[in-house]
Amino acid sequence: MTGEPLRIGVLGAARIAELSIVGPARAGGHRLVAVAARDRDRATAFAQRHGVERVVGSYADLVADPEVEVVYNPLANGLHGPWNLAALAAGKHVLTEKPSASNAEEAAEIHEAVSKAGTVFMEGFHYLFHPVTRRLHELLDTGELGELRHVETVMAMPAPADSDPRWSFPLAGGALMDLGCYSLHAQRMLAPWAGGAPRLVAARGGERREEPGVDEWLDADLEFPSGATGTARCHMAHPDRQFSCRIVGSRGEATAVNFVQPHRDDRVVVRTASGERTEELGRRSSYTYQLDAFAAHLRQGTPLALDAGDALTTMRLIDDCYRAAGFPVRPRTVLPTAM
Repeated sequence: MTGEPLRIGVLGAARIAELSIVGPARAGGHRLVAVAARDRDRATAFAQRHGVERVVGSYADLVADPEVEVVYNPLANGLHGPWNLAALAAGKHVLTEKPSASNAEEAAEIHEAVSKAGTVFMEGFHYLFHPVTRRLHELLDTGELGELRHVETVMAMPAPADSDPRWSFPLAGGALMDLGCYSLHAQRMLAPWAGGAPRLVAARGGERREEPGVDEWLDADLEFPSGATGTARCHMAHPDRQFSCRIVGSRGEATAVNFVQPHRDDRVVVRTASGERTEELGRRSSYTYQLDAFAAHLRQGTPLALDAGDALTTMRLIDDCYRAAGFPVRPRTVLPTAM
């Protein structure tokens, strides 16, 4: 680590935080200053298990804590927007789990709040920082794959429990929000090799039984200015787990077998006229690469690939996909004034 450790406050005691912030903070020598959860006992157990310095009484206490420099937000989707706004209003840097907001209107408010706060805001598309994704981009950059023709991203997993907040419409749930945002974002990041950002051509999806308005699966068709096409698929009740990204060029193709969880499978399979090869890019966590990049930006001013503008663009595309597939845009959560 170079520079002073980050002083991180964690909203909630979610299991994902063990992989997404606890491990990376330890690896980078950063401080987990405080944690808050709705259930104080859970927060206390989380703090004891992961070496968090102290427990505070509420989310509001955490974002107001003068020792907390960075707020990490892994709450349910519908709570990302309001607590991101609260943290920004308190003058904190924010690293938020995706999606950054419930809809584009809320994301636009966050974008404006970042400008006013003068702090750093990043949506946690951690995959982008890993050598697996950097290698896919490099294969396009070097010309080995030729000109980009098509990209297919697939995010599929077995269904979480019926009671899981990812199935809750009021909490901005749905397959596109939880999984498909990765599929769309990975395609957006190919703009430099496709003449610009993709536009939505069509979308279709299926509703979760007994969950009106909540998408169980959704597919989106995209087109880039160069004429290249994209298919972004997501399914949150699939028999198997598949997190793949396949890039097809005029001279060959490359597939990242698990671009979102390269710590589980770091293979990139490259096929060209000269044959097929498999490259292994390392299983260091993409979340650790992400926090390294975030810290380097805060401490040394190193450029950061993601910001509030990027988050807003992604959220607009998500809303467009929902409308095109016949689903309502997710509602925003309004916090009680007492919180």
